[in-house]
This record gives sequence, structure tokens and C-alpha cells, in this order.
Amino acid sequence: MKDLTDIPAVMDEIGRNARAAAAELAFAAEDRKVAALQSAAYALWERRQEIIDANCEDLVYGEEKGLSPAMMDRLMLDERRIQGMVDGLRAIAEQRDPVGQVIAEWDMPSGIHIRRVRTPLGVVGVIYESRPNVTADAGALCLKAGNAAILRGGSESFNSSTAIHQCLTTGLKQAGLPESAIQLVPVRDREAVSEMLKATQYIDVIVPRGGKGLVGLVQREARVPVFAHLEGICHTYVGATADPAMALEVVLNAKTRRTGICGALECLLIDWRFYTQHGPILIEALMKAGVEVRADGDLAKVPGTVKASPEDFGKEFLDMICAAKLVDGVDEAIDHIRTYGSNHTDAIITEDDQAAAHFFQRLDSAILMRNASTQFADGGEFGMGAEIGIATGKMHARGPVGAEQLTSFKYLVDGKGAVRR
Repeated sequence: MKDLTDIPAVMDEIGRNARAAAAELAFAAEDRKVAALQSAAYALWERRQEIIDANCEDLVYGEEKGLSPAMMDRLMLDERRIQGMVDGLRAIAEQRDPVGQVIAEWDMPSGIHIRRVRTPLGVVGVIYESRPNVTADAGALCLKAGNAAILRGGSESFNSSTAIHQCLTTGLKQAGLPESAIQLVPVRDREAVSEMLKATQYIDVIVPRGGKGLVGLVQREARVPVFAHLEGICHTYVGATADPAMALEVVLNAKTRRTGICGALECLLIDWRFYTQHGPILIEALMKAGVEVRADGDLAKVPGTVKASPEDFGKEFLDMICAAKLVDGVDEAIDHIRTYGSNHTDAIITEDDQAAAHFFQRLDSAILMRNASTQFADGGEFGMGAEIGIATGKMHARGPVGAEQLTSFKYLVDGKGAVRR
């Protein structure tokens, strides 16, 4: 590696190495990729104390930077979360290899037989903040899909990501795959991000995973195609026929299980008819759990709430804070979500099949849920083992981005001396 202060030279070398690795990974045998992931999972667990020690350094750094409690929670690793990474790697290893899968095939009257098959994207650049587990998830998913990965973690998770990356490298080495198949940018300097965003000669797609500022920067400046992962302004609409006990459990889980993830509930919409029948039970339960409820209209009369400002709607709090509003029916809820949502994940709690179908049909969020916590907006919970992020755009990948979403396709055409007339 060149002088680490010469960022363009460092990134150029990383890019060239990634492109070379991608060429080899495109036809790498499935059992070698599986072996690499299994070995990496074993190394993660064996070196868990080293990872936790590195994470302690990052937590000190995060405190010095003044990170919020929610962001510190995103950053923190313990044995349980390392076990989660290990389980994720093993789950990805066990999945069917997407490369070479036949998506569709058909015959033409001309005598040609056509197959559309999955093929790797090439080199995937992942830019992320805070959560060091993304290092393992992104590296593993890219490898499974036959892609080389260039990972640029947040400055606050630098030590943790480095320790995790070393385990991935161990897996690659033991499986006889190029170590440059998964590379971690070895500097905190933000210039490295700028270099990635314009590296069209090396990188095929950029996946940003982080706050609105990061994603906005990437979308504005990237010359490389981007899988957009916008902020998670997740709504839950409690409909008129919602079961109150179910609503209580789902809403509390959606908001409080982990406040710092993109699937956390940020705005609660309550149908007037539910409120008339059951009163402020949801608002009171949230406040009892320690949530600051920023309430609009009649909800602001509930003792203990904070009067909402216009800026509280359409905001990703990532904290024990929630906006709340009464709405008159499913259509008013849909209008609110269309106005303030981010097309990430939105949910309805209802016993009315027609209302649920209307909600699903009229909204175009990447993930729509019924009678379920928005915290399920996660690739692992979707059976993907892990995810790189939740893509909120409409091109190529949408929703949880797993190994299958990190492939493109090509057409294979067979004939028996076919000629075009």
C-alpha cells in the first residue's frame, strides 16, 4: 500500500485491486465462497475479545465526538452482537448461490433458445456510518454474489471495522480467494469518499448507508450509480378496527426495541375512531416507556406530551422521541405518509382486510406491513441472512439489499446453426 497520506493513490490502488479480484470472483466456485464465509464466521468468534477491545476505543472516540445515545448504541458491540454477525455470515454462506441462476428461459420460432441468468455486478462500494457490523454484512453479501467490495466505514467505527475486516480477510485467504475481494479503506479522511464517488473506472455501484447528510452527499456528487438508502421515516397507522392489545405491543416494539435503526417508528398516526373508543392508551404507553411524544392537535392535550412543531413530521429522530397525530381514516393516513414519508417502511394495524388492501395498494414504500412492527425492516428478518441496506429508490434494487439484489443479469443464447432471415 502506498503512503496513506496520498489518498488518490491509495484509492487508485484499492480500485485496481478490486477490479482484478472481481474478474476472478465472477466465476469462483460456490464451495470456495462458502468456505471463506464459514472461516470468517469462525474467526469473528475466536477473536471476539479483540473486536470488543477495538470497539471500546471507538466508543471513547464517539463520546469525545458527542454522539447521541442512539448513535452510541449503533456503534456498540458486545458478544451478543458479534454472535449476530457470526450467525449472519453463516446464514449467507448457506443460501443458494445467486450467480448463474436462470431467471427465465424461452424458445423463439427462429430456433434460438434464450436464458436470462444472474451475473455479478462487479465492484460494489459501500459507504456507511457508525454500525461496524455493516463491515461483515456488506463484505459477506458482496462475496456471495461474486462481487468485490470496497468498504468505507464511519470514522467513529474505524477500529471495530478494521478488526472485523481482518476476520473476513482470514476467511478469504483460507479459501484461496483473493484477499482484495473485500477491502476496507484504511483511512478516516473524507477525501476517500470523494475518490470513491468518482471512481467510475473501478466501481460499478455505490451503496450509501447512513443518515440523510451522507446519502444526500452521495446522491449529489456520485458519478457512479447509487442504490439509494434514504432515512427511515417510518410510520405506523393504527386503524379504526385495530386490536388495542396488539396495537400496544406492536407500537411499543416499533419505537423502543432499538431507536437507532432505520426501521424504528418515527411517527404514529391514530385513527379518530380508535382514539374515541380507546382513548390515549398508545400515547400513555409510549411515555411510560420513556418516549417523548411530540403530539399534534387533540393529542397535545394528553398530559405529559410535548406540542409538536411542523418540523417534527418528516423527521428521523433515531432517539426515544416520536411524533404523533390523529387522522380521519385510512386515506388521510396515506396522504400524511405520502407527504412526510421517505418510502422506507410504513405499517398499518387493522382487522379490516379492505383497509389493509387499500393501504398496500395506494402507498409505494419499499416495505409495507400489516399488524407487524416496522423493526422487521431488516434483511436478516427477511431471510436474507443480512443486508447492505434498505434501498428506497425504484431502480434495480428495492427494499432489503441482499446477495440476490447485488447481481445483474445477462442473456445466453443457444442455436443449432440459426441464421436470421
